[in-house]
Amino acid sequence: MSATGSSNTVRRPSRSGLAVLFGALVPLLATLLLGAPGASARAEPTTSGAAARTAAPAAAPAVAPAAALTEVTGFGANPSNLQMYLYVPDSVTANPAVVVAVHYCTGSGPAMYSGTEYASLADRYGFIVVYPSVTRASKCFDVSSPQALRRGGGSDPVGIKSMVDWVTRTYSADTSRIFATGISSGAMMTNVLLGDYPDVFAAGAAFSGVPFGCFATADGSEWNSACSGGTVIHTPQEWGNLVRTAYPGYTGPRPRMQVWHGTEDDVLRYPNFGEEIKQWTNVLGVSQTPAATDSPQSGWTRTRYGSTGDRAPVEAISLQGVGHNLYAYGMAARVLTFFGLDSSGPGPGPQPGACKVTVTTNAWSTGLTGSVTITNTGTARIEGWKLAFTLPSGQTVTNGWGATYAPASGAVTATNATYNGTIAPNASVGIGYQANHGGNSGPPTAFTVNGTACAVS
Repeated sequence: MSATGSSNTVRRPSRSGLAVLFGALVPLLATLLLGAPGASARAEPTTSGAAARTAAPAAAPAVAPAAALTEVTGFGANPSNLQMYLYVPDSVTANPAVVVAVHYCTGSGPAMYSGTEYASLADRYGFIVVYPSVTRASKCFDVSSPQALRRGGGSDPVGIKSMVDWVTRTYSADTSRIFATGISSGAMMTNVLLGDYPDVFAAGAAFSGVPFGCFATADGSEWNSACSGGTVIHTPQEWGNLVRTAYPGYTGPRPRMQVWHGTEDDVLRYPNFGEEIKQWTNVLGVSQTPAATDSPQSGWTRTRYGSTGDRAPVEAISLQGVGHNLYAYGMAARVLTFFGLDSSGPGPGPQPGACKVTVTTNAWSTGLTGSVTITNTGTARIEGWKLAFTLPSGQTVTNGWGATYAPASGAVTATNATYNGTIAPNASVGIGYQANHGGNSGPPTAFTVNGTACAVS
């Protein structure tokens, strides 16, 4: 079936708080029942604002009009009759990244567009945003049925995967930079998408969610009171097995995960936060002991697992005294940092399973050259890399090759060139730099690639 787009009047993302959007969530969520699928996909009327652009013509082209929230129909397999809304910025990059932004119960794709900053951030960084929208009566995503909890099983995950495939075909999107994020029901779906399709998504960010499989039911109900109440407790291995069972036999790289939760969440209770951490640290094969703990904002506790950088395998943010409706302006920018999309160029791909760095320096009176070899000792290909290290005190990079280096001193990040961004398993890339020194001409002693600590020789 050929894909077509039906137009909307353009609405720019609102900067208002989400209290209006989520105010009805708490009293409704616990009583929602499975509704019949709605009618076929249709355009969602919106009102134009001061920054609105001209609406797309009625006869939409094969691609969506730029800088307009647009409904796309006929995008592929869609067993649960989801709607697909798309935002493509004017300045979309070549081979863009894709962010799937999944709404909360009682919400919609257009409401997620208006109430979050992903569209305005797409304007800045050039990625594409997909907003899936539920048509069943509850406006909740299916994260409970056996069909939803296995790859290709049917229901909502299949429809969302079709949306991603449509965008990939239509815009030649970068398949190594597909991401998912969601709030409440959308956070639960983010967990499900990463479990069902680990070969599709590079990372996810879940706000007020539950682990993959926690909401499973066998009676057709959407609601699992034991899980919502925080009483479903498993070992890390048991949680990890639930994810692995969704795609039996899969041995490739797994997507990174960022989870957010308020300690006073009275809809999806706070113990679910710890269970998500247990699940994804097990899936990604990293320690449950944090590699780093800090407080990026008052009342926040952030823990990182597997490495200490912005793109650790697992990152968890706990908000003291905050309830279920925790999402606030500014958090989406932190999601993009975790995804590696907070720059105009391509971000790093999934973290390598393992890596090794060999480094030597050749010094003279006030200068030196450093030679660095990065070896992928894992089993999966690295697509796009950032090598992070700290220069010894007094050293300043004056020139470099094979990578771009920033900043020139202190904690430096070397980003791949266009010709060497891919490192196959057991393959190596050589780079180097020239630097001034103030007496200490030694090499750096520790390196990470895309947030993963490397062996050094």
